[in-house]
Amino acid sequence: MIRIGHAWDTHKLVSNRDLFLGGIKVESKVGLLGHSDADVVLHAVAESLLGSLALGDLGVFYPDNSNKTLNMDSKIILKECYERVLEKGYKLSNIDLTIYSEKIKINPIRDDIRKSIANILNVSVDIISVKATTYEGMSFIGREEALACEAVCLVYND
Repeated sequence: MIRIGHAWDTHKLVSNRDLFLGGIKVESKVGLLGHSDADVVLHAVAESLLGSLALGDLGVFYPDNSNKTLNMDSKIILKECYERVLEKGYKLSNIDLTIYSEKIKINPIRDDIRKSIANILNVSVDIISVKATTYEGMSFIGREEALACEAVCLVYND
């Protein structure tokens, strides 16, 4: 049996905060605001995995009003979400994600993001697709107020 998961996550860009994308620290004058480290890429991937098996959203497992999850490393979140998928007898077939960013360029770090996600999930890098696009100056992303990521995953059981 195969199952598909989809997720969208967005976080506001702010000063005085580190920027993490796909589990890597990116050199930037701005970072993403959030209760955890606000890694919008890992959040979208994790939530797509949860969604593939109708397990709920990130807030079910990682509430944004808990001291336990304050400043939490999103690599831990992703790893734990995938462990829930594995516990249900499913494995990852592939992930396809799109990062929406106006000025922060993804192409120079695309392969680093792919490798990071593959390493966190202990899967082959060739099943991780990372794409990026801008909003052509429109909306909160185009005005450089936020970044977003959309992820689709396919899981299967034998």
